[in-house]
Amino acid sequence: MTLLIWVIVAFTFSAVTSPCLGSWIKSAGADALDDSHRESACPSPTTVRASYYGPGFNGQRTASGRIFRQADLTAAHRSWRFGTKVRVTNLRNGRDVVVTITDRGPYVRGRSLDLSVGAAQAIGATGSGVVSVRLDPLCGTPADS
Repeated sequence: MTLLIWVIVAFTFSAVTSPCLGSWIKSAGADALDDSHRESACPSPTTVRASYYGPGFNGQRTASGRIFRQADLTAAHRSWRFGTKVRVTNLRNGRDVVVTITDRGPYVRGRSLDLSVGAAQAIGATGSGVVSVRLDPLCGTPADS
């Protein structure tokens, strides 16, 4: 019985690590075993609700390890990779800014992005607090294009 368990474990390990068998497993619907392709993929453009955060967090360390500076052009997103550059466009007035994802959040239902105060001011979002924005990730393109 123990030998059978070892054989199953050895086959499973070799199937997951083998390029040939690993691709067979993925085509069989077990791609949850390897999600490394998701992390390197560029997120799709999307429209979300955004808020901003600042004074209470200024000078504190973010989830990425950077020190948060409320005047910097940064943002928090729940799942996008740290360092991702994103063009954020305020749908109400058309103003946009390029931010870098440096933190995780927001943790409020109905919101998908937390902007630094500097980024919120750049798109005219500090008056209303919560705005609809379009997110255009700038993966592999110059940030000022």
